[in-house]
Amino acid sequence: MRQSPFGATQAPFSHPGWQIGPGLLIAASLLALTIAGVAALLWQAHLPEVSELWQNRYLSNVIQFTVWQATLSTLLSLALGLVIALALVRQPRFPGRNLLLRMMELSLVLPTIVAVSGLVGVFGRHGWLTSVIEHWTTVRWNLYGLNGIVLAHVFFNAPLAGRILLQALESVPAPRRRVASQLGLTGWWLWRTLDWPAVRRVLPGIAALVFTLCFTSFAIVMTLGGGPASTTLEVAIYQSLRFEFDFGRAALLAIVQLAICGAIWLLMVRRGLSANLSAQRSFSESILRPDSQGITRFRDIVLLLCFTLFLLLPLAAILFRGLPGLVTVAVDGGNPLADLGHATLRSFAIALPAGAFSVLSALLVLALAGRGGSHLARLSSVATAVPLMVPPIVLGTGLFLLLRPSLGHSSQGLVLVALINGLMALPFVTQLLKGPLTGLDQATAQQADQLGLLGWYRWRWLHWPRLKRPLALAMAYGTGLSLGDFGVIALFGTPGQPTVPVLLYQQLGSYRLELAAGTALWLVTLLLLVFAAFNLPGYRRKQRRHQPDALKTLAEARHA
Repeated sequence: MRQSPFGATQAPFSHPGWQIGPGLLIAASLLALTIAGVAALLWQAHLPEVSELWQNRYLSNVIQFTVWQATLSTLLSLALGLVIALALVRQPRFPGRNLLLRMMELSLVLPTIVAVSGLVGVFGRHGWLTSVIEHWTTVRWNLYGLNGIVLAHVFFNAPLAGRILLQALESVPAPRRRVASQLGLTGWWLWRTLDWPAVRRVLPGIAALVFTLCFTSFAIVMTLGGGPASTTLEVAIYQSLRFEFDFGRAALLAIVQLAICGAIWLLMVRRGLSANLSAQRSFSESILRPDSQGITRFRDIVLLLCFTLFLLLPLAAILFRGLPGLVTVAVDGGNPLADLGHATLRSFAIALPAGAFSVLSALLVLALAGRGGSHLARLSSVATAVPLMVPPIVLGTGLFLLLRPSLGHSSQGLVLVALINGLMALPFVTQLLKGPLTGLDQATAQQADQLGLLGWYRWRWLHWPRLKRPLALAMAYGTGLSLGDFGVIALFGTPGQPTVPVLLYQQLGSYRLELAAGTALWLVTLLLLVFAAFNLPGYRRKQRRHQPDALKTLAEARHA
């Protein structure tokens, strides 16, 4: 360190401009990028063409089907999630509880196109369950169309809704649960006095979240839609850009989707989600519910076993159908192996910069919120919340229209894909880093200020020991989300140069199911490798052995 004119030590980058400037630049750039994309949509979508939304039968059907499938998927997901949450809270000692909870959390990281390939293996024309049903009954099941879209949405969103509702139910204070147990409340009265007050405060936020996810679904509809009758707004935007070259219609549909998603996002902000997705239970003590025995217990166990199979069978199909496919690709070699290798390299060329961009942006924007005033803190919150309001396909469409004359090389499109993927991962990465970065206790911060520990040295000695583990997890999430992306790359990518998700979609579309299963298993393996690479063996043991002690760290920093 060097001495300041006033005798205090000054650290590199300790000037307030270095603490606020980079974060301000990132936040302003993110907002400017979003505004530019939306402005390009407004520029392309001429006002006289708005009447086409209700005059054109195809467009009106697209909007109606998008709202209908999202509403139906949301209702079924919430209903199933609530039933599962109630069964889990009634049966805290269910033998497969931990396994079921881990599987329910997979919906946050499992790529959509991979799950679709597993659902095809179970519920498709030649799927495991479809063959059994058609052999023993006269029922004829068709996965493609509304049936498959709703089934896939329930597969992803019912576990998510159930996990949040379970935490809401487990957060009921112990005295209230004890009184209900002593009074022997069951049925309607137990629901009215104990369960409903806990569910009611989180249900609007969950409904808004699930509806938004189903409304903006792309890969599921592209793979399982089955034709023009099952087209949603995102698919219609993609078709208008890539096949019909009707940029005005694509912009108009993107504005419609932006308006609906913006309204849903405002509802989410107003209501909020009062539960998180951590796996930690909230029970402070074990209190037996009056409705957890007898026929109810038998019914709950059967229900939980069926739900476990519903989640497990597609994952098992990916594994057992994918192994022969991978073996075939490895043994035969040739074009399939070369295509998979090139797609893997291309995917990591996008995913790694996207993950690094999301982590760096999150750190700088969070630093802006911590060092700036109320206005800068509000700017930081808005910058990280924008990706929740503007769907990737909408932002991608705007930027596509804005940069269309200059997008002449495929590498430029891949750079734009990495940028959008990093932006879309920003809200999740921010939540992972916010607590460790801003959770420094006041006493330690005051001692660091007294010692003049600023800038780089403050980061090196105080923040880095606390952030090593969260940064690794955030980088894994940012990279993993981009690695499994299908929507944005489908818009900007080249069919002859696919990423792994696009290659999987091409194989499913050409009914090369064995190769598709192998590609799906390979993509899951890549995700596991990503998480393992950013959490190296022995890292957690070393971290536990050398936990950062604040006073010791300050002493070492002063000595340095």
